[in-house]
Amino acid sequence: MHTPIDIRKIIHVDMDAFYASVAQLDDPSLVGKAIAVGGGGKRGVVSAASYQARKFGVRSAMAGALALKLCPHLIFVKTDFDRYKEISDTVRSVFFEYTDLVEPLSLDEAYLDVTQNKKGNPSATVIAQEIREKIYQKTGLHASAGISINKFVAKIASDYNKPNGQKTVSPEQVLDFIAALDIKKFYGVGKVMKEKMYRLGIYTGSDLKTKSLEFLTENFGKSGPYYFNIVRGIHPSKVSPQRTRKSLAAERTFGE
Repeated sequence: MHTPIDIRKIIHVDMDAFYASVAQLDDPSLVGKAIAVGGGGKRGVVSAASYQARKFGVRSAMAGALALKLCPHLIFVKTDFDRYKEISDTVRSVFFEYTDLVEPLSLDEAYLDVTQNKKGNPSATVIAQEIREKIYQKTGLHASAGISINKFVAKIASDYNKPNGQKTVSPEQVLDFIAALDIKKFYGVGKVMKEKMYRLGIYTGSDLKTKSLEFLTENFGKSGPYYFNIVRGIHPSKVSPQRTRKSLAAERTFGE
């Protein structure tokens, strides 16, 4: 299998603690405090947590009762999807200043392909910085970004310097970056798959790369070729503006 690496200029933009940050923006008395969006009541589920709450172990999709046990001074605030949508639309308007190749993943994150862009700027790193600055100017909220040759690496990179930061993985750095990744970072590797990988002696991208296509196909079926390619920097999934964003209704299920 000799598929060449397709080098694009991909940015993954992720708003920092979006729902919680919106709540703090709209109510300054909440700034710097541990808050959870949603999660109130006996059966409530946390939709999002501020960074202050995360320090205590509070996470999205966590039962509100458990969150309160971990962080007794936690403040619960109601979800406001109309407000989130309003700000999300403003953020997307910034994206479209640079490219029409925008693939939203949710209200608070998206992929952008800026290989060819409206500003004629050859540097995706500079574009990401400008986008983050414009988002802050227009909304008062911070965003982080990852920049690389494909969606897989860009998304992982966006987590490295959160909050309010960005990381670029250049074409020359991609293979070493992937090789050093914990296997848990790879798409599709949840708890069960992680344990299976561990049993096979696969703990990092470097370990994964030592396995043959035949071995990976035998053990992971249709996912085998994906793992074989991705660890070699090959990820042909393009930024798709037509991709159907998960519905607002689905996002509403958290915290209600």
